[in-house]
Amino acid sequence: MPYKTQDMVVVTGTSSGIGRATAEQLAAEGFHVLAGVRRQEDADKIKQNNIEPMILDITASDTLRALAERVEQDPLGRPLRAVVNNAGIAVNAPLEMVPLDEFRRQIEVSVIGQVAVIQALTPALLKSGGRVVNIGSVGGKISMPGFGIYSAAKYAMEAINDSLRREMSSFGLKVIMITPGGVSTSLSEKGVTTADRLSKLMTPDQHRRHDRLFDAVKAQAESWATSGIPPKKVAEVVSRAIHASNPRTRYTAGRDSALLTRLVRILPDKLLDRMLRSQMKLQ
Repeated sequence: MPYKTQDMVVVTGTSSGIGRATAEQLAAEGFHVLAGVRRQEDADKIKQNNIEPMILDITASDTLRALAERVEQDPLGRPLRAVVNNAGIAVNAPLEMVPLDEFRRQIEVSVIGQVAVIQALTPALLKSGGRVVNIGSVGGKISMPGFGIYSAAKYAMEAINDSLRREMSSFGLKVIMITPGGVSTSLSEKGVTTADRLSKLMTPDQHRRHDRLFDAVKAQAESWATSGIPPKKVAEVVSRAIHASNPRTRYTAGRDSALLTRLVRILPDKLLDRMLRSQMKLQ
């Protein structure tokens, strides 16, 4: 379907970072953006021309039903051009000690919630010949020490993205993965806060084993927060994926993503292990 001004786009997780930048980018291009946020104060901040905030918890079926109904019953009959699956959280801690409830929360939000959004909006996307754009991460290609829980969710979304693309290609639904590297967003800052909270749960033995790793995880997240690419750069890649008449199945965003996604395919595991531990100053 050719691009038309005022086609609708759904973007989840728009209170800040990649989601907000994407909503603003697409709104400036003329799309009517349904911007998912969890709190009214965030809805008030993002509301602007062509952006209609919606209270959306991707783990809550009632808000997903409301979203699907809003799309289906659009008063102007606008088609749904795309859904941008961006909402997520970051739980960063050594696998030995991460509470299993935290692991479940990571998967519930960053995997099951993403699938729930796709399921809720598939009928509208099939009707319009639209597309699903999943915001992945280089963490879905390479799992760094201390980031295993987050990477587990991102690896899972890689599998879901590939399977969905192959299942739905005959029906005209395009499925695209965007893989950013380090991005300067509040997600990194929230990851540091979570790591600080979880570090207090360790036993003395775990502290001896993992204090250096916790410090490295926080330093890495802080580095992304200050020196990562701006969210707008990712939003521009999302825009290209939505506008392209024949989009690629995958796009990277940031030089580190382009480099690491190649290295992981060619380097032996043990060499990659040493490189990552050295980069995080763990050896």
